[in-house]
Amino acid sequence: MALFSSLTPVFIAIICVLIGVILKKSNEEKEKHETKSKPLSRPWVDEDLKDGTEHHLEEEEADEEWQGLDENVAHVPFFAERYSEEEMIQRSQNFYELLNKRRSVRFLSDEPVPREVIDNVIRTAGTSPSGAHTEPWTFVVVQDPYLKHKIREIVEEEEEINYKKRMGDRWVNDLKRLRTNWIKEYLDTAPYLILIFKQVYGQLPNNKKKTHYYNEISVSIACGILLAALQNAGLYTVTSTPLNCGPQLRSLLQRPANEKLLLLLPVGYPKKDATVPLLTRKPLEDIMVVM
Repeated sequence: MALFSSLTPVFIAIICVLIGVILKKSNEEKEKHETKSKPLSRPWVDEDLKDGTEHHLEEEEADEEWQGLDENVAHVPFFAERYSEEEMIQRSQNFYELLNKRRSVRFLSDEPVPREVIDNVIRTAGTSPSGAHTEPWTFVVVQDPYLKHKIREIVEEEEEINYKKRMGDRWVNDLKRLRTNWIKEYLDTAPYLILIFKQVYGQLPNNKKKTHYYNEISVSIACGILLAALQNAGLYTVTSTPLNCGPQLRSLLQRPANEKLLLLLPVGYPKKDATVPLLTRKPLEDIMVVM
């Protein structure tokens, strides 16, 4: 009995140690699980900029049998222009040189731009490929001074918060060399603002939702074609993804709930005293791999 009494504190200590080890392991596993399940901090991805491809239609709203698409699309002969090798090389070189002059210009003139040019470049963007040919894009062209100024107020208010709180020191420091900030004068001065919305789903005549496959990448490709078309027309812009502004701008422009703002482009001519950062582009060997 005396031996048991003397050993009791030892047993208690061992049990306490074991309990401590078990609790520590349990906490470590919990923290590891939370770390894995916790999304990475990516302030540049807000609700509107998330890919809508994974948008799950509710079962009662989805129509597996009919998506409003023609069952039998007629196929017609395709006739393509064929250039000589010499002409192909020359055309590709010329197009590269044209696009290589493209710069992000933040100092835009209020000089008028023919509306027909804007119509044509958006028609060009509308030639973009899209998932199952759903064409999930809406291009909102704003030229009204009041609306442009309201857009500027919304964007600048959110951008100031982005720079001061959301973006973090590293991102802000990386932008210092480009001399950017939350002041967006070009939203007032540019003759046109083009706001590109992705339609995360469509609407069928029977009011059910229509799946828009790969809507994010489809609209992104259309934006790239739009940038090339603007450059080809002699117009300039700066690509702007107005973080956390989507819902307010969607409301201001009276866009439906299925549209999410992807990109905002101020479009016009550069001011006579416009400047751009002296940047270089990666050489071909750094961006292309030939297997």
